[in-house]
Amino acid sequence: MKRYVSLAVLLAFATPAVAAPSYLTRMSDGGYRVTYDYTDKAKTGWYVGARADLNLWSWKNHYHMSENRIENPTIANTEDFSFEPAFGGNAFAGFRFAYFWRAELEAGYLGYFEDADHIVEYKLQIPYAMANLYYDFTNGLYLGVGAGVAMPIEIIDMMGFVDGTDRTNYGFAPMAGVMLGYSYELDNNLVLDIRYRLSGMTGWHHRINNLIDNEGEPFWFENEVDFLFDNSISIGIRYEF
Repeated sequence: MKRYVSLAVLLAFATPAVAAPSYLTRMSDGGYRVTYDYTDKAKTGWYVGARADLNLWSWKNHYHMSENRIENPTIANTEDFSFEPAFGGNAFAGFRFAYFWRAELEAGYLGYFEDADHIVEYKLQIPYAMANLYYDFTNGLYLGVGAGVAMPIEIIDMMGFVDGTDRTNYGFAPMAGVMLGYSYELDNNLVLDIRYRLSGMTGWHHRINNLIDNEGEPFWFENEVDFLFDNSISIGIRYEF
């Protein structure tokens, strides 16, 4: 008798472990009825997101300063900047089509840089906008290309000189880049986005005329930026609708 009681207790405890899932209902004929409510929706293809960037800039600055006096000829200098760090970010919106392709619009900020020597204090920040095209591989990797425009904002101050001229210059430089990245799905809608981009933009020219030094003598100053390369490493999140 004890053997039968023990067997009944064992079956009572084991029954929940082998019970049918909650979305299955046992029918009188021995079959099952599926009542599971699947709430995930098919994605529309649209997505939005944002990234934080570490940008490494490389370029050359050429500046020329001339005083209109014979005893002070033109002063010229070139500064070579390599992998100068600047922190930025961007926001983007895109659309997935043909299974593995994505088209995207991106607006961002490459960061802020400043430098000073015994003559010039130089400040540079670069907003930009780009259109990108990506191809997504099945293992999460993706490749992309992009083209757009950078809008550098350049401020030049000559220490030791005074004048009433605006020393801020708003530039315009065509920009293009290639991208390599990795996407990881955090859930059905959120995707972790890690990206490396090598981009470049054409240079720009900034001339300040009608300057007056401390001795009341007129002079001019001009700065020319060569082609600027940017190595960008970013991490972000995109939300897929």
